[in-house]
Amino acid sequence: MTSVDNLTQEIIRQLRVYEADVRLEIEDAGKVVSKNLVSRLKTTSPKLTGDYRKGWRIKRMGNKFIIHNATDYQLTHLLEKGHALRQGGRAPAYPHIRPAEQEAITDYVGRVERALGS
Repeated sequence: MTSVDNLTQEIIRQLRVYEADVRLEIEDAGKVVSKNLVSRLKTTSPKLTGDYRKGWRIKRMGNKFIIHNATDYQLTHLLEKGHALRQGGRAPAYPHIRPAEQEAITDYVGRVERALGS
């Protein structure tokens, strides 16, 4: 027969095992989704000079994955939203970040829900 103290300790131990498993699965989900996002950005970004398209990188900061353009970071907003031209008029927008971001968010949420067993 199990005492109440032993039962409490066993529940705590099982919760710690579950927490560790979920943490690993969520971390793996972040890595996979980040890699997929960078891959998609490299294929859907405007060609222009070629450096912009090739410049997408993943930077890990603690438990966060930051996606950024290492070569031409100045162009991300200008290309995504469009901008005024010196000679007048506007340059067209090339929305490529937002659609990729929304897809990555959906993918990540799905992976986290599966990790939690929902």
